[in-house]
Amino acid sequence: MANTTSSITRLAAETEGRATAIATVAMVAIFAIAPAVIYPVFLMNVLCMALFACAFNLLIGFGGLLSFGHAMFLGMAGYASAHAAKVWGFTPELAIAVGTATSTLLGIVTGLLAIRRQGIYFAMITLALAQMIYFFCLQAPFTHGEDGIQAVPRGKLFGLFDLNNIWVLYYVVLAIFTGAFLLIHRIVHSPFGQVLKAIRESEPRAISLGYDADRYKLLAFVLSATLSGLAGATKAIVFQLASLTDVHWTMSGEVVLMTLLGGMGTIFGPVVGALVIVGLQNYLAPLGQWVTVITGLIFVVCVLAFRRGIVGEIAAWWARRGN
Repeated sequence: MANTTSSITRLAAETEGRATAIATVAMVAIFAIAPAVIYPVFLMNVLCMALFACAFNLLIGFGGLLSFGHAMFLGMAGYASAHAAKVWGFTPELAIAVGTATSTLLGIVTGLLAIRRQGIYFAMITLALAQMIYFFCLQAPFTHGEDGIQAVPRGKLFGLFDLNNIWVLYYVVLAIFTGAFLLIHRIVHSPFGQVLKAIRESEPRAISLGYDADRYKLLAFVLSATLSGLAGATKAIVFQLASLTDVHWTMSGEVVLMTLLGGMGTIFGPVVGALVIVGLQNYLAPLGQWVTVITGLIFVVCVLAFRRGIVGEIAAWWARRGN
């Protein structure tokens, strides 16, 4: 009986793994050919925000930690990357590395403070820290205040690939997104990811089994901050701009919306959520402030009708169909 149960579990895991692999290949293939029919700059914005949402989902979807201040990692990485490229003359790969490292350090410092609390207290601490970072960016001389850092040079990646060519730039961004997406997938399905899920489901039980919950949560927080920083640093190079928009609290709200809309705790959900939200912001821009109202209405409808998010509901329907 035990062998039969083990075989069924292993078969289910293998089936899920194949389905995920096929879906990943399909997603990358779609993004690879999409510039033929969709404006590449819009798609690069989607990829950067999708990476940001995937990084946030690693924390909330698999770690159960709701952060209301994740924009500080996106925005600070953007400022660091832009400053390194424009003022210090760094090549794009080094500038992105500087931005990512900045978010990693910021994640360590803020994480050590935030994980001391749980639930709404954790969320409020991250929001407060993010507001401190926002006002720092507003006042610091190197950020140029409300003007931001403009005309950031893209340069040549590794001295070979000219990022001023929009097609080269697009496929570099796609490669960065794909690599980070696969890394997140590996983290989620690693022993570390399994412990993280156990802490999300029942932290006292995980502690009773001998796991240091705070250490795991801190590592998840820092990983999420690092990947958010990668998104922010890449975005600054792509759009040649680092501004207060990316470090404002509304950006933290947007990433929560993307994750919940697409499907919290799913691998592909944040990507779908980012595509929907960025698409609405882009194509409904002529409506002005009504974009916010429409986005809010769509979110309310999805929360009421699709409690698991778009991808979560599709996965649940597929599972019912299989049974």
